[in-house]
Amino acid sequence: MKGLIRRLSSAVIFVIVMLGGVYGGRYSFIFLFSIIACICLWEFFCLVLARHKRRDLFRQIIGLLMGLMPLVLVVIYQLSFTRAESFIAIASILFFPFVFMAFIYELYSRSERPFQNIAFMITGMVYIGIPFALLHFIAFDNGSFRTNTVLGLLLLTWVNDTGAYLVGSRLGRRPLFPSISPKKTWEGTLGGALITLGIACLISLLLGELLLWQWLALALIVVIFGGIGDLVESMLKRSARVKDSGTILPGHGGLLDRFDAFIFLLPYAAAFILWVR
Repeated sequence: MKGLIRRLSSAVIFVIVMLGGVYGGRYSFIFLFSIIACICLWEFFCLVLARHKRRDLFRQIIGLLMGLMPLVLVVIYQLSFTRAESFIAIASILFFPFVFMAFIYELYSRSERPFQNIAFMITGMVYIGIPFALLHFIAFDNGSFRTNTVLGLLLLTWVNDTGAYLVGSRLGRRPLFPSISPKKTWEGTLGGALITLGIACLISLLLGELLLWQWLALALIVVIFGGIGDLVESMLKRSARVKDSGTILPGHGGLLDRFDAFIFLLPYAAAFILWVR
């Protein structure tokens, strides 16, 4: 009973924080997802990098700075309305020094696996930092703030995950990917997809900002790439031999556990939204 109360309490607080951050304005949105990206990156590096000595902590901090750099650059671009040429210059000045900082650090860290550490730091930037940076291209459109599009995408992601779990737990028979996630089933995936498409129709009526066919297309992106993202994070946790990415959400695990699907689908959703606008 106590476990259920903890799960419900953390879920309610999580939803309140998310709604407040998304609808509190562009600055609260930037702050919220910067914190989420920061925690997800930290959880990722805690899974893949060694944590035995002080030098390992410095390595994680460098990886964190590298991972956040794409997000910082995009925020600067969106809020200052910098021209593309100026943005490229700013990105070159700020981005590459952080990337090469990893090489310099490993040169002096005396690590037994320096290039593996560098690869993990770059992977964190690509896997987490860049998708959260692309989220801002979805949220900001020529000075306007598209809150409903972001909320709708989040809702579709959570609905797909919850629907697949509920249908799979009741009707699931055939495993989807037994070597990575034995509990996921084809029945659950199909059930979650149908529910997500249905909710997309409802979202198009309630939230607007996109046409019905565009919300349905986003729902398909969520179903396909969100599902793959969930499997990718399961593969990560299995390789690290852990159940959850963290403990920040009592009863739910870490933030990376909650945003794994959302992170993975963001590049595809951003590409689609930028194409139809």
